[in-house]
Amino acid sequence: MDQSFRGFLANLEQGGEVQRTSREVDPRFELASVLMLRDHGPVQIFEKVVGYGMPVVAHVLNSRMRFADALGVTRADLDERLQRALQDPVPPVLVRDAPAQECVHDAPIEVGALLPVPHWFERERAPYITAGVIVAKDPETGRRNVSIARLRLEGGARLMAGIAPNHHLAILAGKARARGRKLEIAVAIGNAPAVLLGSQMYVGIGEDEIDIAGGLLGEPIELVKCRTIDVEVPAHAEIVLEALLDAGDEIDEGPVSEFHGFYVDYGNGVAAEVRCITHREQPLFQAILPGYSAEHCLLGGVAIGATLTRDLRRVIPAVRRVFITDGGMGRMHAVISMHRPRVGEGKRAIILAMGQVNLLKQVIVVEDDVDLEDARMVEWSLAARFRGEQDLVVLPDMRADRCDPVAQDQLITKIGMVATTRPGDGARGTRSEFARPPEAFLEGTRRNLDRY
Repeated sequence: MDQSFRGFLANLEQGGEVQRTSREVDPRFELASVLMLRDHGPVQIFEKVVGYGMPVVAHVLNSRMRFADALGVTRADLDERLQRALQDPVPPVLVRDAPAQECVHDAPIEVGALLPVPHWFERERAPYITAGVIVAKDPETGRRNVSIARLRLEGGARLMAGIAPNHHLAILAGKARARGRKLEIAVAIGNAPAVLLGSQMYVGIGEDEIDIAGGLLGEPIELVKCRTIDVEVPAHAEIVLEALLDAGDEIDEGPVSEFHGFYVDYGNGVAAEVRCITHREQPLFQAILPGYSAEHCLLGGVAIGATLTRDLRRVIPAVRRVFITDGGMGRMHAVISMHRPRVGEGKRAIILAMGQVNLLKQVIVVEDDVDLEDARMVEWSLAARFRGEQDLVVLPDMRADRCDPVAQDQLITKIGMVATTRPGDGARGTRSEFARPPEAFLEGTRRNLDRY
């Protein structure tokens, strides 16, 4: 399978899913404005960005169908592929020569002069790299960690990385600082979608997300060793920044957009110094519109749903799938599908899900006869099967994630609702059995529906 970003774009363009903008677009606010107004639909390629000779590409993964297309599966088989990748990861292979290193820029480096990084929103102080997959190694174990963090341009070769304290990258940077060192990181921009999705999987520290990306593709990801640091990166990336992350050098970030659509002020980020930039001939700069945008929310939501499905199934076999909703910002609301759960299992699934993913604050449990992606059917399930006095879970004063827009003193009330049947519900033909013709008639009609 083609492991390049541009290969996937070529397939999408052949299918009529790419929209090219040939007029000049200013990377300061204008590009963001176009993307906000075209949040859904075709991939956007801005061929002429004011001040740069490098195109900007965005909205690549702004639908679940695009995720399926990227992995070579049908929409119906996407979840099975995600689970298989988590169960059977494929280790990468190292190559000597790579497209990602066709062109080399050594120090001194002016990142903002080379790369068309958008200045996204009004109150943010500078442009942000938003689709950079960051690869680093644990200073203790040497195990690889792959993630995404926002990277702000600070002038020259200097960047600011906005990283939550519990982020694995922050933990590794802290380990390096404790040893009197800076953490070597590589930022790969313009990656195969499997690499992007793999980087977002909620797995334990030490689990290699590149292995999971290989599982998603069904073949080893090709990596190449960086030129100035001891880190390997996807060989087919469009652009790679080789840098040193210094946990002891803090920079005040100020207001920054978050997935819920609001500004937040997290305080200080940490500095990074770029030592080398390599890229393909005629590179493409990939960007993800931050804030409450389809691609930003989906990239997290698809990955969280996959890993949470795996984790809950290990404990509760009745769990079929976890769906992280778009309206819940791809982070905060979930629907869990279960097959004939026993009394109490729905509540247990709710509490376990919230324990696994701190961001979750509303979880609904439905049975697997309900399409958990159909908001109408989920609401039907609540209307038909939810008993408020028995099936409501209210957990006040729970520790909130720092991203939660309504938390007070980092506390929030979390809510769960179990909308499933109970033993005896079918006795009167209610709540457990849909009224419908015999299945043989339905199936025969379904096969020949175009005749009617």
